[in-house]
Amino acid sequence: MRDREIFSGLVSAPPVYIRLDGRAFHQVATRLGLTRPFDTRFSEAMALVCEQLMRVSGLSPVFCFTFSDEISIYLSRLPFGGRVEKLDSVAASFASSALTIALGGMGPLSFDARIVQVTPKLALEYLVGRQQETWRNHMNSYAQDALVADGFTMREAAEKLKGISSPGIHELLFARGVNLAKTPAWQRRGILVYHRKERVGGENPLSGEHVEAVRSRIFVDREPPVFYTQEGKDLICSLIGSF
Repeated sequence: MRDREIFSGLVSAPPVYIRLDGRAFHQVATRLGLTRPFDTRFSEAMALVCEQLMRVSGLSPVFCFTFSDEISIYLSRLPFGGRVEKLDSVAASFASSALTIALGGMGPLSFDARIVQVTPKLALEYLVGRQQETWRNHMNSYAQDALVADGFTMREAAEKLKGISSPGIHELLFARGVNLAKTPAWQRRGILVYHRKERVGGENPLSGEHVEAVRSRIFVDREPPVFYTQEGKDLICSLIGSF
């Protein structure tokens, strides 16, 4: 029956992103009683999932970028012979189980997954786009929460926001005492999880001399730079190589 397995032979070449999106997470937020418009416990759980994707998933990503219920996983080498079905199913199932555990096992969670084929240059362009979506999500989440506090239903608030420009949303929130520029950086720019080299010191147990070594550890950056700035480009270039 192997010849009836649809798309089982479809393969991709590196580099790629695997983008994971939470399925029906608005219901999850209600079930878990998450704080609106952003819940620190949930964002920390998503960052932990990224760490585990980096450390023990078998995918060996270069880095992960997450905001809201989305994770983008950047791979410069592909396991499973680059088989798309395998990459998507392993990434989605691993993240689903990891997040379920991180949130205390309060009901099943699921992600969908897709492959985004890129080049190193397009890898930066992709990240810029996802970070811009982070900002839009951040802005709309605060605005929707403000309108609900004014008495609108969630559906009514979402409909009302469709006709309001970005400056209009800023004015709406500023009138209610919310300055979006002063909100936590992870809400505005997302969270970047990557390997960072650090110099550590210690004592040689044989000679007693002080020695230094370079170690690589997984770093959760909750204040990443804006990726289209030079600082942002330099960071991503250091992770994936020249564009």
